[in-house]
Amino acid sequence: MIEAVKFWNEPNNKSHWDLALDPQWRAFSAMVRAAAPAVRAENPALTRVLGGISPIDPGFMSHLVGMGTMEDLDAVAVHGFPLDWNHWPLDAWPERLAEIQAVVPLPVWVTEVGVSSFGAEEVQAFGLARTAQLLSGRAPRVFWYSLYDLPRAWPATTRHREAEGSSYYRHFHMGLLREDGSPKQSAAIFPAYTPEFGICQWFHFEDPRLDDAVRWLRRLGVRRLRTGLSWADSFRPGAEAWFDRQMRALEEFEVTLTFCFTPEHRGVAPHHTSPPLEAGEYAEFCARVVKRYAPGMRMAGRAPSADAPTLRLAGSA
Repeated sequence: MIEAVKFWNEPNNKSHWDLALDPQWRAFSAMVRAAAPAVRAENPALTRVLGGISPIDPGFMSHLVGMGTMEDLDAVAVHGFPLDWNHWPLDAWPERLAEIQAVVPLPVWVTEVGVSSFGAEEVQAFGLARTAQLLSGRAPRVFWYSLYDLPRAWPATTRHREAEGSSYYRHFHMGLLREDGSPKQSAAIFPAYTPEFGICQWFHFEDPRLDDAVRWLRRLGVRRLRTGLSWADSFRPGAEAWFDRQMRALEEFEVTLTFCFTPEHRGVAPHHTSPPLEAGEYAEFCARVVKRYAPGMRMAGRAPSADAPTLRLAGSA
C-alpha cells in the first residue's frame, strides 16, 4: 500500500515552515537527516522523498545538498502552479524540472501540480490537458492537486490569507470536484491521464469525505495517491483510531505518505510551521507510523486489522 514517504511539505514556503526561526534551514535539515534513516530502519523498501518545494528553487536545493540533507534520500519533489501562483508560464515546466535535475543527483517527482477553476472551469480543463502533455514521461511520479475543492469553512494553509487577493481564494477551487462532491469539467477528462497521474488529496482529522473520496478515486482510475498524516494530529484524542481508519480505507492505492505539521507544544514556537524542539521526536513519529502501516515485509503493505496490538502514535512530551 505505502510505496513512499515524504518528509514535510514545502519547506521553503513560509506557510509551511517558519523561515524566521530557521532562516538557513539547519533545523529542517537535521530533522530530515534524523527521519530518513529512522524510516529506512523500519522498512528499507520504502522510497524516501524530500518534501516538495514551492517555489521551485535550484538555489534552495543546492543549499540542502551542501548540508548533507539528501544523503539518505531516494528522491526529491517539486510543486508548481504556473496558472495561479508561480511567476513563470505553464510551458516552462520542462525547464523548471531541468533546473532541479541539474543540482540534485536524485529523481525529481512532481508531487503537487494543479490549476484552479476560480475564473472558469474551462481554464482548469485546459490546464490539466496541457500539463499532462508537458509532464508525461518527464517525472517518475506526478500528483494532481487535488480531488476536492477546499471547503470554504476551512481556512487555507497560508500565512498571507486575504492579503493575497484573488490568489488566496484560488486555494478553494483546486479540486476536480466541487465542495459538495459534484464533478467539474476536469473530472470528465482526468481518466485519460491515469494511472500515470496520481492525485494529491489531504484529509483533515476525521474527514467526512474519506469514503466518497475512495469511490471517486476508483471511478477516475487513480492508482497512486499522495496524502499525509499529521504529527500534530497524533496528539489528539482518537488519533490512533482515525489514522487506522484512513489508512485502511486507502489500502488499495499506492500511497505516498507525507509526515508534517509540528505539534504546538513540541515546537520552538507554538505553531505547526515551527521547527521542533528536538529533531529526533519528528523522526520517532515517522518511524512509528511506518512500523504500524508499512513494517517491512511482515504485513505485505496491509493496514492493521481491528484487533492489531495497540501502538501509541504520539511521543511523550
